Amino acid sequence: MRNTGALIFKGITHLSLIIWTIISIFPLVWMISTSLKQRNEIFTNRSLIPNNALNFENYKDAWFQGDFNIYTFNSVVYSLIVVFCVVLFASLASYAIARLDMAGKKVIFFGFMATLMIPIPGAFISIYIVVSNLGLANTRIGYILPLIAAALPVSIFILKAFFDDMSRELEEAAIIDGASSFQIYYKIMLPIARPALATIVILNTLSVWNEFMLALVLFSENRLMPIQMGLSVFVGQYTTQYELLMAASTIMVLPVVLVYIVMQKQFIQGITSGAIKG
Repeated sequence: MRNTGALIFKGITHLSLIIWTIISIFPLVWMISTSLKQRNEIFTNRSLIPNNALNFENYKDAWFQGDFNIYTFNSVVYSLIVVFCVVLFASLASYAIARLDMAGKKVIFFGFMATLMIPIPGAFISIYIVVSNLGLANTRIGYILPLIAAALPVSIFILKAFFDDMSRELEEAAIIDGASSFQIYYKIMLPIARPALATIVILNTLSVWNEFMLALVLFSENRLMPIQMGLSVFVGQYTTQYELLMAASTIMVLPVVLVYIVMQKQFIQGITSGAIKG
């Protein structure tokens, strides 16, 4: 009876997960399907399979006519720079706080954590004033710096927890071999912390790629806008051309999906490592 009950429970669990997966994936599949249809098929063909040949012209039109080549390039640049800087600064800061003996490190850590209590939209006015006074309004660097600052606290929190759980014996062996603190950080700690780093990379890539409000506050020129702002402009121009809207949305979504697919193993390891070690 116990085995039968366990099998029934397992079957119900798997069935529920399958249904949930289908519900989650269906909008994405529908969006891609609609993006490949002719305009006259949008309301007449309710199937996910287009009646005619796949219409990749929708992507071409969205890419060039809708300036998504510019918006995508901007978001890629912003994401790469922000993620690189966050990984660099957060890993250095969290390593120093977790592993080095220095005065005031708890105060520094709790100072970072205190910023998490400040809602980001509530700081937009202050950010805009500071950025404007520095002459960085409507510039790439004026947009990138606040994104880095906003991402650091959570990233430091994740990495510090990971570094705290690492064995001291590794450091002691490296010190005996004559390694400096930076060599221990670079050659030992970072490779071991790859799951946590992957988590930070994915979370911050998603955050930067989906960012809209700060760009709305700081940018007034289309040539600087990230992809979310570009999609907003695109929707205003092509409100009734649903096949182009779906093509533009697909262009916006697929890069992030690909990043997650590539790094999903490390991401899951990073999310679960704290629970496993605890």
